[in-house]
Amino acid sequence: MQETVELNKALDQQRKGALIIDVRTPAEFAEVTIPGAVNVPIFSNEERIEIGTVFKQQGKRDARKLGVKLVAPNIPMLMDRVEELREGYPGPVIVFCWRGGMRSLAMTSFMNLAGIPARQLLGGHKGFRRKILDYFEQQQWPPVFVLRGLTGTGKTRVLQQLAKMDYPVVDLEGLANHRGSAFGALGLEPQPSQKKFEALLWARLEELKESPYLVTEGESLHIGRVLVPKTFHQAMQIQPSLWITASLEVRTQIILEDYPALDQLKEQFEKPINALKERLGGKVVAEFLDLLDSGQWDKLVRELMVRYYDPLYLHTLPEQRVEIKLESVDSATHEVAAALDELTKK
Repeated sequence: MQETVELNKALDQQRKGALIIDVRTPAEFAEVTIPGAVNVPIFSNEERIEIGTVFKQQGKRDARKLGVKLVAPNIPMLMDRVEELREGYPGPVIVFCWRGGMRSLAMTSFMNLAGIPARQLLGGHKGFRRKILDYFEQQQWPPVFVLRGLTGTGKTRVLQQLAKMDYPVVDLEGLANHRGSAFGALGLEPQPSQKKFEALLWARLEELKESPYLVTEGESLHIGRVLVPKTFHQAMQIQPSLWITASLEVRTQIILEDYPALDQLKEQFEKPINALKERLGGKVVAEFLDLLDSGQWDKLVRELMVRYYDPLYLHTLPEQRVEIKLESVDSATHEVAAALDELTKK
């Protein structure tokens, strides 16, 4: 009888050293997976499409026969790959596909026949996705303290320093792979899918589930093209904020450092600048484009902050706040840490 394991037990075993293997295609894995899982695809992207076509045109039996034909020559290689991945994992191997069907059943059977202790995850990734949706609908959050401030005040740097000091930091921009502004995607790898972002956020929150409070950076509901789950975003609006201020000169320098290789990104700046026409008008945008074309980065950054970002975000100044002036990232981090200790002491 095929050994199986239900989701919560599998996740508990993962924390104790089990290896979780996603046997779906590389394309499925890239879109979303269980955080910490590794991909050992039983079929390639093209093979899965081929099997799906046969299923639609000729039926289940022919599709299964094709699947067996495609996977049979690769079984030794697949087992070798699993053996390599098991290095350093003391627990069993847990295998999943989309919904706990034929792909994970076959792979688990191959492993057990090869002497590799393996279990099939009941419900597959579909069950995990249901868990994530339920989690963000039903979870009760501890107090969430939020770093806020105008563009360029070093909020992300302070947050990263707090994380190094073992404060319970949730780096939403890091998980979303986006800087959270109109220009936030420039120079970065593509963002994760919405499903993957939610899975990564869930994993981080699970790591911090024993923390009496959380710390994050102020964001709108949208970070680039991903959406912060509404229940978590609502929790971000309750506690007093940590409002970081800095001079225009310091803010400009931080922005210039956050966007390295600006000359190489010049063409990529044109589209988001042009997108500001509706708010700022064609004349102002033309001025920005002239500064861009001539490589006057310092002046362009200043003008963008003074004429676009500051008017846009000044209304976010919260009534309940602790104000911290950033002279340096280190000094501001220690002030924020002291404020958090004061706000959270019992």
